[in-house]
Amino acid sequence: MDWRAEIDAAATRIEGHVRRTPVMEITLGGHTVEIKLEHMQHTGVFKARGAFNSLIKGPVPAGGVVAASGGNHGAAVAYAAASLGIPAQIFVPNIAGPSKIALIERTGAGLTVVPGQFADALNAALAHEAKTGAMQVHAYDAPGTLAGQGTCMREWEEQGLKADTVLIAVGGGGLIGGAMGWLQGTRKIVAVEPETSCALHAALAAGKPVDVEVSGVAANALGARKIGALCFELAQAQGIDCVLVSDDAIIEAQRVLWQEARQLVEPAGATALAALLSGAYKPAPGERVAVLLCGANVAPEPI
Repeated sequence: MDWRAEIDAAATRIEGHVRRTPVMEITLGGHTVEIKLEHMQHTGVFKARGAFNSLIKGPVPAGGVVAASGGNHGAAVAYAAASLGIPAQIFVPNIAGPSKIALIERTGAGLTVVPGQFADALNAALAHEAKTGAMQVHAYDAPGTLAGQGTCMREWEEQGLKADTVLIAVGGGGLIGGAMGWLQGTRKIVAVEPETSCALHAALAAGKPVDVEVSGVAANALGARKIGALCFELAQAQGIDCVLVSDDAIIEAQRVLWQEARQLVEPAGATALAALLSGAYKPAPGERVAVLLCGANVAPEPI
C-alpha cells in the first residue's frame, strides 16, 4: 500500500474537522525536546483524525457506525459521528474509567459498558456489527484509521519538525503505524510501551503478533492484547526500536509535564516521554529528539 498517498488523501479529507495542534521546543527533566501537543485534539486525543477519515471516506450504512474502545477511540468516533450526523454505538470495557465514559456520553452516542478489557468490548462490537450491519471503525488495525493517524506526523513535518528521532507510545499501533507509513524511514522512530502492556515488543520478539497480558496505569489506553497486523508489518519492515517503561516512570513523566510545562496528560500521553526521562531510551550525543503527547483524558477530571 502507498501509505504516503493514503495519508495525503486523509489529510485533505479531514481538513476543517480536526485541530492543527501546537508544537513547541522545551526542556523537560534536563532534556531539550520538541513536543507536539496532540492531547489538545478534539476529545483530548489524536484518534479524532482516524475517526473522521474513516467516517468521511465511508460509505456509512443505514445502521451507522460501531466501535470498540478502551475509551479514547470510542470518544473520537462518537464525536466524529455526532459532527457528521451519523448514528454511533460505542462499546467500552469497565476499565475505561469514569472520565472517558462520561466523555462518550456527552456526545449523545449509544454506549455499552462491558466487563473486562478491550478484547471483550471488541467482541461485543463485532456482535453488534453482525446484527445491525453497522460499519465497524477499528481502533487501530484498519487502513482508514491508520492513514488518519498518519496525518499527525505529516502535520508535524509541515510545522518544521527538526528531530532525528521521534518517541511514540504504542497500544494497538494506529498512531505509530501512521507515523511509520508517513516517514518511511526518513527519521528514527522509537516505540515506547509500558512493561505490563507491550504487544508490539512481544510481537517483534516472536516474529508475529501474539496475545499478551495487559495491566498497569495506562492499560485503558495502551492495553491492546495483540498488536495490529498493519503496524506489525511496518515495524518489522522498518526495524523499529522498541523500549519498555515502568508504571513509576510513566507517573513521573506525568508529574514533570505538569510541573515544568503545565501540560496535563493521562498516563498514555506521558508514556513516550517516560522513556527519555527514565533512561529507557538514551539519545546519542547531538541526537535531536521529539516526543508526541497523545492523550489528555485523565481520571478523575481536574474539575
